[in-house]
Amino acid sequence: MENLKRIEPAGPDVPAIMAELGREARAAAHAMSLASTEAKNRALHAAAAAIRAHADEILAANARDVAAAEGAPSAFLDRLRLDAKQIEAMARGLEAVAALPDPIGRILARFERPNGLVIERVATPLGVIGVIYESRPAVTADAGALCLKAGNSVILRGGSDSFQSSLKIHECLVAGLAEAGLPEAAILRPPTTDRAAVGAMLAGLDGNLDVIVPRGGKSLVARVQAEARVPVFAHLEGIVHVYVDRDADLEKAKRILLNAKLRRTGVCGAAETLLVDRACAATHLGPLAAMLLDAGCALRGDLETQAVDPRVAPASEADWSTEYLDAIISVRIVDGLDQAIAHIETYGSHHTDCIVTENQAAAERFLTEVDSAIVIHNASTQFADGGEFGFGAEIGIATGRMHARGPVGLEQLTSFKYRVRGAGQIRP
Repeated sequence: MENLKRIEPAGPDVPAIMAELGREARAAAHAMSLASTEAKNRALHAAAAAIRAHADEILAANARDVAAAEGAPSAFLDRLRLDAKQIEAMARGLEAVAALPDPIGRILARFERPNGLVIERVATPLGVIGVIYESRPAVTADAGALCLKAGNSVILRGGSDSFQSSLKIHECLVAGLAEAGLPEAAILRPPTTDRAAVGAMLAGLDGNLDVIVPRGGKSLVARVQAEARVPVFAHLEGIVHVYVDRDADLEKAKRILLNAKLRRTGVCGAAETLLVDRACAATHLGPLAAMLLDAGCALRGDLETQAVDPRVAPASEADWSTEYLDAIISVRIVDGLDQAIAHIETYGSHHTDCIVTENQAAAERFLTEVDSAIVIHNASTQFADGGEFGFGAEIGIATGRMHARGPVGLEQLTSFKYRVRGAGQIRP
């Protein structure tokens, strides 16, 4: 990628560097808000082509990042490591975002007042978005693509652990912007691994940052939520439950649970607690526990769960509110749907929760009463993903109740304004 601007190590004045990035991003945001759908889509397709063309360079950079992280926990390495299949998925993700309808300029509502004023609520970009993430190089592509299509500019502050991987992916995104004639500053990344860059973003970059999206561990998200001076789209933890109801089909429950827990243990949609209705525990708990144990998953259970298999370790009170992000799951028997919902309300994180049942009334109660961003009936919790929702990709999952909730895709990266058309009316 010899034709791309290289990012050099930052000097000691990180606040000044970040302030300049904020100004560049703000200027680019104005241009992006006026960019045509065709130009944005051309940039995304060009970026996808660049990712495919430079896949070997991206993988080589990722290998350097992984080697530098030797000895890190397996869940960390799972999020950091890329392979050829994931590179292709990254490119297809950009093309999927290009294929989505442009969210900007949509008329969300239109009405006429008795005085003849015509009022329209119209979708607009948010402006400048900051994304702070750890050990997830694919976020570089996903976040860059979504912000671009939604007419925003974005500052991507990836972790030092994925610095080399993210650098190569970012170069491909910038190549796409250049080919489409869009400002290269629409997708920026700090040229430093200095943590002072994070502090500068949390302070708002002199008013140039409109929203922050953190992607990473609990300590990162907690810091962002505590210190940010701008709005935050985030979830602190993914304490995800699968509740096997008395009317659950056992084979269906086994398929769903195995996938929900072990497909990828390091993602926020991975199941962390299994709840089993006492009414079906005699027939369902043993097979479910044995299946997980035989697949290499450790179980931490209550006394009744420990009794079904000697391999089950005792669960502590802390286990019910632990996001393991590993091949570990806590298991508890509950007295029906009411107790399952109460357990989720007490220990959950309002991220994603699932009921497995053939009882439609029980399913509807669960979907209505469990106050989580994503509630699921008879499907794996690992569908908690913007791509699986048809959003093309996601910039993160939010569990708050203001503006964005669940997967944060294109529509969640927009705001709106009112256009009022008159014919000389004045207010009496």
